[in-house]
Amino acid sequence: MTTLRNGLDSLLRPEDSVLVLIDHQPFQLTNLNSHDPHMAVNNATALAKSAKAFNVPTILTSVIADRGGYIFPQITEVFPGQEIIDRTLINTWQDKKVVDAVKATGRKQLIIAGLWTEVCVAMPAIQALGEGWDVTVVTDASGGISVESHQVAIQRMIVAGANMMTWMAVTAEWQRDWARLETAGAVTEILKQHAAGSGIAYLWEQQLLNTPVPAAA
Repeated sequence: MTTLRNGLDSLLRPEDSVLVLIDHQPFQLTNLNSHDPHMAVNNATALAKSAKAFNVPTILTSVIADRGGYIFPQITEVFPGQEIIDRTLINTWQDKKVVDAVKATGRKQLIIAGLWTEVCVAMPAIQALGEGWDVTVVTDASGGISVESHQVAIQRMIVAGANMMTWMAVTAEWQRDWARLETAGAVTEILKQHAAGSGIAYLWEQQLLNTPVPAAA
């Protein structure tokens, strides 16, 4: 029987969240076909910046980086100097260093994004769910080798009990209230840089508000 995820307590809270970004690397990006690769990089970067804005601990991990390439600099630049856990295990949740780093945060809401959805996201999500973790997968900061493989992986993880969200939804859920001024400014900057239509509309709004009303002829 599936346990319904509903109620206020089911929403993400920054103080209870921990983010794991998995294998956002060049090799994986070359065969990403479920999303525009520009969007995959953009969305993963926006998610990373949101996590930093809300002080959400973020674990960066790659697989055999000396052959598969380093994690996108757009992500690593958000966390300068942070150790990247490089693995040989395809399933991140079987790597003790990663799991120990997550457990050390004391957080219970595990948020995962990575490439590819059907492999490097699905495996740890399903294992962690079986171990009692509250797992959210950020689908648009992830991606698979085809639309089908991405969608089937999402269906598989939903059946296992995972929560599915997009990066904008995660950011909004962490913010929750625009009266949280300590993060509202940072969120606005992230929207300006990564939310395209919404960010540009905000800039246009500011332009119009600062445009003098023409004098009567």
